[in-house]
Amino acid sequence: MTERLEDIATAMVAPGKGILAADESTGTIKKRFDSIGLESTENARRDYREMLFRTEEAMRNYISGVILFDETLRQKAADGTPLAELIRSSGAIPGIKVDKGAKPLALSPGEQITEGLDGLRERLAEYYDLGARFAKWRAVITIGDGLPTWNCENANAHALARYAALCQEAKIVPIVEPEVLMDGPGATHDIDRCYDVTHKVLRIVFRELHAANVNLEGIVLKPNMVIAGQKCSKQASPNEVAEKTVKCLKATVPSAVPGIAFLSGGQSGEEATRHLSLMNEIGNLPWALTFSYGRALQAAALQAWGGKSENVAAGQRAFAHRAKMNSLAALGKWQDKLEEAA
Repeated sequence: MTERLEDIATAMVAPGKGILAADESTGTIKKRFDSIGLESTENARRDYREMLFRTEEAMRNYISGVILFDETLRQKAADGTPLAELIRSSGAIPGIKVDKGAKPLALSPGEQITEGLDGLRERLAEYYDLGARFAKWRAVITIGDGLPTWNCENANAHALARYAALCQEAKIVPIVEPEVLMDGPGATHDIDRCYDVTHKVLRIVFRELHAANVNLEGIVLKPNMVIAGQKCSKQASPNEVAEKTVKCLKATVPSAVPGIAFLSGGQSGEEATRHLSLMNEIGNLPWALTFSYGRALQAAALQAWGGKSENVAAGQRAFAHRAKMNSLAALGKWQDKLEEAA
């Protein structure tokens, strides 16, 4: 059977389903494990992710795909089953983080450029053979005094487009992730400043995707929500976040894109869920709006598990609950009282 990029992308944003971002780098997962007093060993990382992937209620009903780190795509579960096969058997699609991280952008203080294009064609071919059918590349845009610069916006958009073209050449759906940060050292900007920067960044990204001949029907966009910086004294209401995010996306994202899977970007699990549900309640959208959350799906599960085998069931219950809440949000049907009933 031929696997069409358009079919994979559409499956990734299926109604009531979203993407689990489990692609934390070794350094990031260590910080997560430090919070529960657990040493970050290869087996501990395997056990934690296996707990998530074996949560049948969540994986079968609410999760369309899982973004993996290189190590995880190659790992096997405790019983010898490849973790990618665990994901596939639940009906979800395995994916892979392919960028090499954000590094300082030369001659542009305070800004970053994502690296990882060198050798990407060869890595994508290997990842395809290992079972990955979509990939992720994150570009980081910082708002600050005089930031972002045109140089940073343009360089990151161009890199995203080159990555996306290489993915499609390899029969892999690219998740295109330009993240305008809501946190960081200078995150005092208000929601209107975030709107302006996000609007500009998305326009540049789609210009570059067009120039690179990327098929928009075979991508998934993973943007930030339009939201005030974490250190802003005036935080916008949830309704304002939803309205301005939808307005920005309608002005910049072509209707050919099958779906938009938001990053949570420093929001709490419940905040990210509430905002997503309010957006879907607005309705009349040309693309699916869903989630591609990491911390917002995992934080409660990590704390409930605590690195102890006797707590696996508790960790799975916490993960299944957050996945279900976000599934409802992707349908515009989430309510506060559902959290309280948990």
